[in-house]
Parts: sequence; C-alpha cells; structure tokens
Amino acid sequence: MIQFLGWLDGVLWGTPLLVLILGTGTYFTIRSKFFQVRHFGFIMKNTFGKIFTGKVDADETQAGTLTPFQAISTAIGGTVGFGNIAGVATAVAAGGPGAIFWMWVSALLGMIIKQAEVTLGLYYRHKKPDGSTTGGPTYYMEYGLGQEKHWGKAWKIPAIIFGVGIFSTYFVTSSTLTASQVVAGAFNMGTLKIGNFAVEGIILVAVGITVIDYLITDGGVEKIASLFSKLVPFMSILYLLMGLAMIVVHITAVPSVFVSIFHDAFTGRAAVGGFAGATVANMIRTGVARSVYSNEAGWGTSPMIHSSARTPHPVEQGIWGSFEVFFDTFIVCSITGISILLSGTWTNGTNGGTLAITAFQSSFGIVGSILLSIIMVIFTCTTSGGWFTYYLNILGHMGRKDTKLNRVIHKIFYACRALPGLLWTIYLVKTNNQGFIWTIVDITSAIPTFVNVFVILILSGTYFKLLKDYKARKFGIGKVDPDMPLFYEDKIQQKESK
Repeated sequence: MIQFLGWLDGVLWGTPLLVLILGTGTYFTIRSKFFQVRHFGFIMKNTFGKIFTGKVDADETQAGTLTPFQAISTAIGGTVGFGNIAGVATAVAAGGPGAIFWMWVSALLGMIIKQAEVTLGLYYRHKKPDGSTTGGPTYYMEYGLGQEKHWGKAWKIPAIIFGVGIFSTYFVTSSTLTASQVVAGAFNMGTLKIGNFAVEGIILVAVGITVIDYLITDGGVEKIASLFSKLVPFMSILYLLMGLAMIVVHITAVPSVFVSIFHDAFTGRAAVGGFAGATVANMIRTGVARSVYSNEAGWGTSPMIHSSARTPHPVEQGIWGSFEVFFDTFIVCSITGISILLSGTWTNGTNGGTLAITAFQSSFGIVGSILLSIIMVIFTCTTSGGWFTYYLNILGHMGRKDTKLNRVIHKIFYACRALPGLLWTIYLVKTNNQGFIWTIVDITSAIPTFVNVFVILILSGTYFKLLKDYKARKFGIGKVDPDMPLFYEDKIQQKESK
C-alpha cells in the first residue's frame, strides 16, 4: 500500500502538474506584464500598509459578509499553519537547501495565480437574498464554464473532482498528528498512566487540540473571521520574532546558508549525514509541492473565503491574495527553512515537526521547543478553522436546495467536524505507521490543484479583462469603461434589463 501511494504521489506531482503550475504562473505573469513584480509596492501599500493605518474596513454599502481584513485573516489562518513549519522542514530534509529556492520561484508565480483565482472567485460569486455572498472554484466552474463557456451541465465534472479532492483533506489530515508530536516531544510526554490505563502523550495532546478546534469553529464563518483577525497577527509576530532570534544567534552563518540555497538549486546536493541526497529534479518537485501546500496558490481554497469580502472591485481583493502568498512563503516559510539550515540539524535524518523542534531546541534549549510547540498548536488550530470554512463552502454549494438530505449531511459534518484529525492520529500512533504521512498530504493537494489551475487557465480571459479595468481605474492605464459589469451577477442583470 505504501509503495502504491508513493507511486501515485510521484505521478500526481510529476511533470504534468509541475508544468501546469509553473507554466500557468509564467503565462499569467507575462500577460499581466509582471504585475506582481512591477506593482509590488502598490500591493504592499494596499494590503500590509492598510493594516498599520487601520484602513482595512470596507464600505458597508458593498455586498458581502466580511471586511477585506477579516477575509485575509481567515485565509492566512488557513494557509499559515503547520505546513509552514513541518512541511518546510520536510522539504529541506528531502530536497536540501535548494528546495527553498524552488519554493520561492513557485511562490513568485503563485502570487499572480492566487490573485487570479481570488479575482475570479469575487467576480463569479453568488449573492444571497440577505446580502451575504459566497463563492469559490465550484461557483466559477458553474457560472464561468457552465454558462459563459457554454459547457452546460458538464461543469459538474471538474466541480465534483475538485470537491472530492478538497474533502479528502478532511478525512485524511496530518495537522493534528504533527502538532501533537511537537507538543509531546517538547514536554517529554511519553506513555502516561491514567488510572489503570496507559495512554500515549501524543494522543492526549490530540484530544486537547480537538477540543480547541470545536471551540474555534463553534459559531460559523463570521465568528472564525472575527477571532482570526486578532489571533493571526499575534501568532505571526511571535513566530517572526523566533525566526529573527535564530538569525541573530547564527548571524555569521547566514551568508553561507544563502549561498547553499542558490547553489544547490541548480546542482543538487550529495548525501551527507542522515540526508540521503537530492537531484535538481527532486528539489524542484519538493519545493513546488511544499510551496503549494503551504501558500495554497492554485489549490482553490482562498477564493472560498475571499468571496465573502466586501469590496468594490474583484481585483481589489485579488491583491490581498498576492500578499497572502508573499507573507506565507517569502516570510514565514523562509524563516522555518533558514532557521533549520542555520541550526545544522537538517542532515540528522529526521523531518517534519521533529526536525523543526530539534532545530529551535539546539539553539534555545527547552525554551525554544516550548515556544515552538505553543506556536504549532495555534497554527494547527487556525488551519483547522480556516479549512472548516472551506468545507462549509463546498457543502453550501452542493446543498443549496433545502432538502432533508442536505440538512442531515450538514448536521453530521458539523457534529464530526474535528474528529477525523483525532482518529487519524490515534490510528497512526497505534500502528506506528507515520512514515507516509506527507505522501498522503501531497496526494490530497494535487487533485484539486490540478483541476483548479486548469479551470482558471480556461477563464483567464475574464481575469485579464478585470485586471485591465482595474489598471485603468487605479493607475490611469487605458480608458475606463463605465458600463463594464464588475461582477457576473451584475452582467446577468444588465442582459435581463435590455
């Protein structure tokens, strides 16, 4: 079974998907005239800059449920998680320093990919009678492919494959296990005796995380967004401070680390210590896979929450998507990767959360491992909360008709929403079969990513029309068409009124 999963992982994350992701990112970058590079300052000013000026609230007259900042906080909560720590550690352990370079390349292209998918999510979103909005890949498949591209009911084929791919992460998740390993390791929690029963410390931690997950997700999307708008900045700053401390402690080794990142990216890395060695092809594959898993560019997740934002223009929210990728990979993931390389522990043969905690512990002792475990729990819970909103989005689209079956499915999901992570952890701990966890992670991320990137490529014409209009309005590049509908439902209303 493990060999089959390894083979399937190699096929899914083989040349076709890598070419599709990198090729699509390159296409969007060139056709947009390197928007994410040329207008990087504008992106930062209108995202990160607004956070500090307090100008992150939207016009209340705009349709939508969340402010742009609540939307990005929830999206970052879903993306910035254990994958930024354990996932990056695994990338370094499997691909060496060069994998970080290819994570950066993928993220640079991912900035425009996520901008495009978020923009399309906003444009094709559905407005409910109460004024709230919902959207995402399944919606732009229905309206974009089904109606505008005249696919008819054939849009349901990619939508079903995408939905199944997204929900596979619900049933097979590694976040609870990874966080539990880190916490149990930091506090030396082996097998504990509770009365006449012996319970592994990892499982006890997993139970605690599950309880927290239930508390965070109780109340729905708006409560999660409100909580994350406060929690995400705190957890991000805390982790940034740890990373900066690691750099200061090893400041003399920083230049050599960057040399190894750029050198190994094009030459590969021979085996050393417990590191098995890596070819350039393996570095590219590992770097891109971990980048997508971490920042979720092309995965189709973020458009589901961004579509609820109150915004006057789809591209306006799309640039928050670009910032999301930049912050996730170039900042948070880089801190993890550089810290592990600076510690020198990446060749010891371990990976995932174990490698990450070893790296910080080697420099800061027990304080480092405890701080990392706390951050890991926060990251894991925010990831679970963010993904909870994505699952609700899929279920909401699937069950728009108020039938008894749909109500039952929704109630069952809500009752069991945090249990799969706990059950998966218990199974893997009891069977001592944890080695293939990241193979499963790669498989569950590859399927929806392939479908979603393919679809946004088909709908790229719509994105570029919106981008052209946005440039005219914001930069004075070209003429503004006052009659151009900025949302698909506005376009439908225009046709019906004629």
